[in-house]
Amino acid sequence: MEILLICVCGMSTSMLAEKMKQAAEERSYQINIEANVADNATDIVPDYDVVLLAPQVSHKEEEIEKIVAQYEDVELGVIDSLAYGQLDGEAVLKQALNLVD
Repeated sequence: MEILLICVCGMSTSMLAEKMKQAAEERSYQINIEANVADNATDIVPDYDVVLLAPQVSHKEEEIEKIVAQYEDVELGVIDSLAYGQLDGEAVLKQALNLVD
């Protein structure tokens, strides 16, 4: 599974991606998790199964939804703001997994 976290500049989202990777490794899940900026979404969304928007870019959800809608196997969600603020990698990983179930 491939998970993409979309944000504004990537610093805190990169930290969250690392926490998610740790949670995935603890469960022996084979998951690739990357963080990238919203401006790159058009080019990179097709490479992922799940796209999660950081709360600070949730205003771009409609724009990103149009990109995601072009690919039937890509799911989109907005990261829970509490889990994001706490860098709760396990909670955000569960959110991503729930989107594909």
